[in-house]
Amino acid sequence: MKSSVKRFLSLFLSVLLIVGVLAACGSEQSSSKSKSGGKVEVEFWTIALQPTFNDYFNDLISKYEEKHKNVKVVWKDLPYDAIQNKLLTSIASGSAPGVVNLNTEFANQLGTKGALLDLNKELTKEQKAAYFKGIYKSTELDGKAYALPWYTGLPILFLNTELVKKAGLDPSHPPKTKDELNQWGKTIKEKTGSYGYVFTMEARSILEEGFNLLSSDYSKADFNNDGVKAYIKGNMELMKDGVIPKDVLNYDKQIQFYGSGQVAMILSSSPFINKIKTASPDVYKKMVAVPSPVGKAGIRFSNTMNLVVPAKTKNKKEAVDFAAYVTNAENQLAFSKAASTLPSTVESAKDTFFYKNDGSLESQALSASADSLSKATDFYLGIPNANDVNSIINKHLQNIYLNDANIDQELNAAEKEVNDVLKK
Repeated sequence: MKSSVKRFLSLFLSVLLIVGVLAACGSEQSSSKSKSGGKVEVEFWTIALQPTFNDYFNDLISKYEEKHKNVKVVWKDLPYDAIQNKLLTSIASGSAPGVVNLNTEFANQLGTKGALLDLNKELTKEQKAAYFKGIYKSTELDGKAYALPWYTGLPILFLNTELVKKAGLDPSHPPKTKDELNQWGKTIKEKTGSYGYVFTMEARSILEEGFNLLSSDYSKADFNNDGVKAYIKGNMELMKDGVIPKDVLNYDKQIQFYGSGQVAMILSSSPFINKIKTASPDVYKKMVAVPSPVGKAGIRFSNTMNLVVPAKTKNKKEAVDFAAYVTNAENQLAFSKAASTLPSTVESAKDTFFYKNDGSLESQALSASADSLSKATDFYLGIPNANDVNSIINKHLQNIYLNDANIDQELNAAEKEVNDVLKK
């Protein structure tokens, strides 16, 4: 999120909380009847889904309105870079929409400022249990759930079977843990001369290994310790030994390395398939997709879109009901089929749609992703100022990995910067 938006968010919401308390007192018990044609109106905002999914949403809304004769849903689709500012402006002006599509980071930041409904108070136990536990928990801070998980995506491990077999490894029994991935990488380097795999030099890698980024009360940094330092040194050794390349942060370069056979394995997402299919069709024919290996924490990070209900919307009851409807198992499954996304609901992911493996790379990737959902959680789980914290740590990690900077100095600097952000 842009720094200007963050500054605006901080200033605006501090005012909003002061002036909003009195207004909220008179509206909590009943919906205000903002009507369209005699009906209660629920404004529904999504991000960059028109016109591709017009048919899906028009049908979804029509069916909802047929069952709820008193409700009129007004669907508006906005660009990704516009929705945050527009939402803040609408809340400030007293014209907040009913249901809004946001990522987990921004949802949590708004929620902690009192701008969103706590959906734990609005949903039944059965409704909350419909979502994968790790993904739903990603929307919670201090016991309050600020969003309903919607569609999501997960990393997949892609293997170049020619290089894997050349190294004497069996692609039908791929690595399941990061330790196994490292061992495979070493073997591939030794036997073929190619790099083993591409490593993501980001803060989330620390979390994947069971370390913390922040203290349990989120008040200070908690990554500057011997365990994290040992983990970083291990990655540096892998780079030194040529198991993982150190200069492939750029996505296009990752495609180039993998497509030219310079690296045997890569953790990426489904869109990577089409990139390789276009750039290197010969390698595409040699690829298989499997669930991504897990670190010591046993988790996989999802990239989830959510639905939130602003606390100042006029028709809260109807808005919550519609958000739950959009994200229920039946409708999430239908959207997955229309958009080739993953659902965040348990029952949806059991459908045979995700497991009709016809041998194609695309169907392998879909099955591998669906298999991974039970261990999925969002990277921004429980982290205030998540984007700032992430950016700071990433910057210093990359300086270590790419420029051989001193580990102690970089982690000390990162710790100070993160603590300064958390004090704001």
